[in-house]
Amino acid sequence: MSKTGKEFKSNFFSRGPQFQYIPEDDKFLLALPKPKYRFNVIGTGIMGMEHMRLTALEGRGMIHGIYDTNPLSVEKAKQMFAIHFPGNPLKEYSSLQEACNDPEADALLICTPNFTHIQLLETALASGKHVLMEKPMATTVKDAFAMMNAGKKHKKVFQVGLQYRYKAIYVESIHEALERSAVGDIKLISIMEHRIPFLDKVGQWNKFSKYSGGTLVEKCCHYFDLLNLFARSRPKEVYASGSMAVNFKDFQYKGEKSDILDNALVTVTYENGVRGSFNLCMFSPLFYEEIVICGDEGRLCASETEDFMSAGRPKCRMEIMRGERMPSKITTPIYPKYIEESGHNGATYYEHVRFVDSIEGARSNTATVEEGFWAVVVGAAAEESAHTGKVVAIRELLERNGISI
Repeated sequence: MSKTGKEFKSNFFSRGPQFQYIPEDDKFLLALPKPKYRFNVIGTGIMGMEHMRLTALEGRGMIHGIYDTNPLSVEKAKQMFAIHFPGNPLKEYSSLQEACNDPEADALLICTPNFTHIQLLETALASGKHVLMEKPMATTVKDAFAMMNAGKKHKKVFQVGLQYRYKAIYVESIHEALERSAVGDIKLISIMEHRIPFLDKVGQWNKFSKYSGGTLVEKCCHYFDLLNLFARSRPKEVYASGSMAVNFKDFQYKGEKSDILDNALVTVTYENGVRGSFNLCMFSPLFYEEIVICGDEGRLCASETEDFMSAGRPKCRMEIMRGERMPSKITTPIYPKYIEESGHNGATYYEHVRFVDSIEGARSNTATVEEGFWAVVVGAAAEESAHTGKVVAIRELLERNGISI
């Protein structure tokens, strides 16, 4: 049976139980392509398992093996594997070296706690495999610089997990503001995130800055990546004000008190004169993101909301206002529901699409190691500024870390 054509096909529908009565030889629209690539997951917590689900949904790869030092995480990952890759074997490794150097695996999905990334780097890159490293790539500027240099020398794909650029509102904002120049020359960028507190992790490492890099590195590197992307320039100065106002003020783990920020206002001045700001609140009973981009010919505003309320309303919205000069418009950027529900409103799915595209040699707008580095730089500068109350000059920050760029 011919299996070529441009008919609508979906791995999601193909795996639906209602179609399992159809013999494989009789499937056309529902025929699943054979995976080309085998991925090993290093770290099978919440993000590791999200990557496992998305590997199955994307379809060109499959999970080959897993490694984690927490037995319960391994057990839950094995249960998930059985659901998404039924009938296939799964390797369970006893060491990082085994997981990275298995010749049957093509790529590594590294989803371990932030502070371990730099520790894993040498073993991961020495394997000669493609690597998807979860964000932030490192917790300090010095480690991020070392990772950037090592990543640039890596002959295979080294992708940083800054996947928010694939959320529908940001994909459309990139298209309108950067590709169409719908608002003219960008002068001012503002991003807001209001959300619930950090969730629990094994060892509660995300409650301590020395393990996470601090809230403005751990969580907000996504948004600093977006600010950098829209500014199209390197950061010059960063000023931030933040505090621990509500969350984890009395939280202790193994006798150590939490020290992470739960709110902040950050201002970034770029070398080309563009100014960016970021507004964070992590004690809100909802998830809300907003970006506002102002240029010399108009204003773009896009937002995404998940508020747990039963009242129906659009989850995503984008408006472009250009006065009397050109047409304005209001749109609702969305993905199919099953893709949005697969993780981070579809962003992780398209991160996987771009990862496999890059493996196959196609051009991709995936976050590079250099972009990952600058996201950490802005986050680290913001953390320093919030704690010292002083403006942080990026050049001086880099020089203090022995970095000349």
